[in-house]
Amino acid sequence: MTNLRSGVVAVASALALTACGSGSGDYDWQAAPDTSKIAEQGKDLPTYGLAPDWANYGEVVKAFCAKHNGTCAHKDTDMSSSEEIVKFDAEKDNPVGTASDIGLMWGPIAEAKGVVPEYLPPSAGKLKDWQKGRGGWVATFVGAPAFVVNTDKVTNPPRSWADLLKPEYKGQVAIKNPTSSGTGQAMVVAAAIANGGSVDNLAPAYDYFRKLTDAGNISAVKMSEETLEKGEAPIQINYDFNGLAQQAALKAKNVDVEVIIPSDGSVWSPSGLMINKYNTGKGDFLKAFLDYVLSDEAQTMFAKFGARPVRVLNGDLPLPADAKANWLPESAYAPVKEIEITQVNPESIVADWESKVLA
Repeated sequence: MTNLRSGVVAVASALALTACGSGSGDYDWQAAPDTSKIAEQGKDLPTYGLAPDWANYGEVVKAFCAKHNGTCAHKDTDMSSSEEIVKFDAEKDNPVGTASDIGLMWGPIAEAKGVVPEYLPPSAGKLKDWQKGRGGWVATFVGAPAFVVNTDKVTNPPRSWADLLKPEYKGQVAIKNPTSSGTGQAMVVAAAIANGGSVDNLAPAYDYFRKLTDAGNISAVKMSEETLEKGEAPIQINYDFNGLAQQAALKAKNVDVEVIIPSDGSVWSPSGLMINKYNTGKGDFLKAFLDYVLSDEAQTMFAKFGARPVRVLNGDLPLPADAKANWLPESAYAPVKEIEITQVNPESIVADWESKVLA
């Protein structure tokens, strides 16, 4: 799959040539941000898929704006990674959206579509090559696909992907649809690795989920905190940090939830921040914010939510104990592997899920 990345970048170069001037004007994306403009540019901040309650982004945005003596009216519209890319492109002559959280495997796709600028902030030097593009997106934090289980309803929770196939879990397992969800796409990659696959070979995941579907274990109920609480979908495959947030919220309602890293394997799946090339009116804000999310301060805020900052994964950022208070014990993550997830083409997951699992 090494040709995927180089091929995507080549396409991005071609598209960049045709996209010049389409909403980008004469703005210099290569220049350092003018920090004197950040407060004014950030007064209103429409984002896509960057909800304030997603991995503590509300606090991250608030702290960034305060550093520059501004306040941001942050309003988010929920979207998937693919929808964000399409939206940026559709709005290129009248840009509205500013920034988006994306599943990192969509970063090269955003480059190929030409919706991100060729700008990398100074802090991107702390990332590995596969954790950033030529510009416009960087990895921020990572999560591991895990089982989130209402143990009031499931007294013998599954401990592995293999366990999920057991008849006792019939109709109890809720998932995000990989055709429209980055969480679902990360789940596919994790299941592939756990069943002997790789970034070049996701076939074991499709075989696995076909078995899970044929066994009737996949729930028809929507995956949500509400269905987890009610026991309508008492086993859910979600990121560990989302599960930990749900565990804390439901504990206050006297509902017991356990977050389980499958013993036969999972992966570190990074999220990234993508900025809109066409929204040059907020260019200084966006360049500076792309730098800020990799700062010690912002990375620690992600950690306090329960997400693992990408710089911690890279061994670049020691954290105080209180910043890791919401994490599972380190020993729980022994089965989790680091892979170059940007070598996976998420668009192929969308197509293959339809043809190999649902067909």
